[in-house]
Amino acid sequence: MGVIIRRGVKEDCTRLLELITELAVYEKAPDDVTVTLEHFTESGFGEKPVWWAFVAEEDGAIHGFALYYIRYSTWKGQAMYLEDIIVTEAMRGKKIGKLLFDRLIEEAKEKKFNRIIWQVLKWNEPAINFYKKYNAELDGEWFNCSIYV
Repeated sequence: MGVIIRRGVKEDCTRLLELITELAVYEKAPDDVTVTLEHFTESGFGEKPVWWAFVAEEDGAIHGFALYYIRYSTWKGQAMYLEDIIVTEAMRGKKIGKLLFDRLIEEAKEKKFNRIIWQVLKWNEPAINFYKKYNAELDGEWFNCSIYV
């Protein structure tokens, strides 16, 4: 049957968190995932969802996903912010990332977002090379900032 890309549903959340943990290990931050399943699920499928996702599934198994939310710029308006795109290590190199990214582009066009924005770690050369195939602009001018409240 092959890989299909579909919208994520509430029942996918447990598997999505497993993949998020796999990504955290890959990004050398395994202890940084602190979100609970309940909070994650409510944030995506509660009364006021703040994120949406597409999953890559084959034979009933989820091998990857892309999660986004809406970001607003006072200069440019609404944009899609790609929080994470993840493909399991065992399934990398099989064009699943391309299928997910292409679906995100479709979604951004359908929703009339003016751009897709994301971050990539400077050392993640496979991801950087993937994004370059889409002629992505890599901006080294801005610093990431955050505070915990």
